Amino acid sequence: MKIRSRAATAIAATVLATALAACSSGSDSDADASSGTASAGGSGGLTVSHVHGMGIDPADGRLYVATHEGVIAVAEDGTAQRVGDAADYMGFAVIGPKTFLGSGHPAEGSGGHGNRGLIQSTDSGRTWKSLSLGGTSDFHSLEFAHNTVYGYDSTHGLLRVSADRTTWDSRARLAALDIAVSPKDRDLVLATTEDGVAASTDGGRTFDTGSGQVLAFLSWPEADALYGADLTGGLRRSTDGGTTWRKTGTVPGGRPQALTAVDAEHVLAATEEGVYESRDGGRTFTLRLPVSSAEGH
Repeated sequence: MKIRSRAATAIAATVLATALAACSSGSDSDADASSGTASAGGSGGLTVSHVHGMGIDPADGRLYVATHEGVIAVAEDGTAQRVGDAADYMGFAVIGPKTFLGSGHPAEGSGGHGNRGLIQSTDSGRTWKSLSLGGTSDFHSLEFAHNTVYGYDSTHGLLRVSADRTTWDSRARLAALDIAVSPKDRDLVLATTEDGVAASTDGGRTFDTGSGQVLAFLSWPEADALYGADLTGGLRRSTDGGTTWRKTGTVPGGRPQALTAVDAEHVLAATEEGVYESRDGGRTFTLRLPVSSAEGH
């Protein structure tokens, strides 16, 4: 049995607690602080203080980043522009051309439920429609697999699953930072906990005790390409569903904030300093969008 040091446990607990507390009632971002456009060098009036999710829209191939200040579209030349409101987008997933799922809190002063439940955009983040659980749930992690939404509801510490995006099945309660679903097996669900990666083989109804590699975030685009970001930005890959892990590289910029693997080689990772992209499985990274500050989020 592998015994982890108290220091490692303390770090994991700190990361987990920080992430779970990151989404408070109402956003404290300034609506006028994230207007306009900016380059990857950080010029312009666009402020990005914390990243919650990322994805590539198949409709235009652009990178979309869910942040504390709204959804940001990043062009190949580095130009970045907020595409919609300045809401705090927590859980985020690109599930098809121009089609995104999200959760979080409305922009300050805009009204609406403090917890937005599950919301959906069909115009690449420009507008959003409430689908379910408005005023009830805040999803910090959203996965779309097997035509099903798997969401970690941080408000209740609960895994929820929906086949129609309207009605939900409440499953296991656990303290998790992120979840991932096997692209081959709808019942195999992983969750990052302070004790390691916890696994469920019954669709998230029960989980084993987290053990082994301590990771902050997971992404599972292909059966033999499960990626995880550790607490210091190390990128790891598993080809056996999380039983063993191999470090492929290190994401620049310190502590991770989000991870999305588009396919077996194309990886997006956000840290305290920026959103980075790898096209070679994490061996090298390119800065796509700078992050100005991670404090207070």
